[in-house]
Amino acid sequence: MIEFHFEIKFILNNQMELQKWIETVITSENKVLGDLNYIFCSDEYLLERNIKYLKHDTLTDIITFDYCEEEIINSDIMISIDRVKENSSIFENSFSDELHRVMIHGVLHLIGYDDKTKKEKQTMRNKEDFYLKKLCI
Repeated sequence: MIEFHFEIKFILNNQMELQKWIETVITSENKVLGDLNYIFCSDEYLLERNIKYLKHDTLTDIITFDYCEEEIINSDIMISIDRVKENSSIFENSFSDELHRVMIHGVLHLIGYDDKTKKEKQTMRNKEDFYLKKLCI
């Protein structure tokens, strides 16, 4: 089950379409959807969690807590709307495109993709682009 939670005032449009899209990505990668919670929040909220749980005193757009069991995808994915807004401006992307990229980026990590090396980053970007093209909203 995919659920959306809001720690800030934020309206997520097309929730049902996004849920279907995310589930399609998971099943396309031969994984099973378990419990996936997206928490949309502020920079301050996410920074507090980044310091508390990861010991990183930096702003970030996303933190993905991996509770996966074998092929079942379970996670809490926290996304800073402040960072997404700023990054959309930096990367000259629309807010919704940047938000969708970040949302699927977290799922791709849970599936097993990484982005530590240059090659892994390119593979991750290619997967993001591939699945973003499948989102019809």
